[in-house]
Amino acid sequence: MKTNIKSTASVFAGMATIVFLSVITDALLQQAGFYRAPGQGENNAAMLALALAYRSIYGVLGGYVTAITAPVNPMNHALILGLIGTAVSFIGVFVGWNLSGHWYPLALVISALPSVWLGARLKAGKQISGTW
Repeated sequence: MKTNIKSTASVFAGMATIVFLSVITDALLQQAGFYRAPGQGENNAAMLALALAYRSIYGVLGGYVTAITAPVNPMNHALILGLIGTAVSFIGVFVGWNLSGHWYPLALVISALPSVWLGARLKAGKQISGTW
């Protein structure tokens, strides 16, 4: 039972890291005038590319946080986080299809799992290679 709670908490910690940092960064960039507020037109490709870049970095960090807090099998916990991120991003494809360039929500789906996997690999201290 304790392991299940710790496992859930580790995945939640990684998710909270990603969401918190993404929301804060979005708000700061919107406040600075770099991003358009919702309802004020589409963001251009450069804005979306920046958002994809920092969200991918935050995904790596979230995978790392999940891996360091997982009670056992850190990679499995990070992969669960990545699958949740992929599912949420996939929902975002349908919800946000007309809110930005179509490539952006698809890129979020594609990058969710690899970014958290990389974070878990970095935690493991292993050389990144083609093996899991």
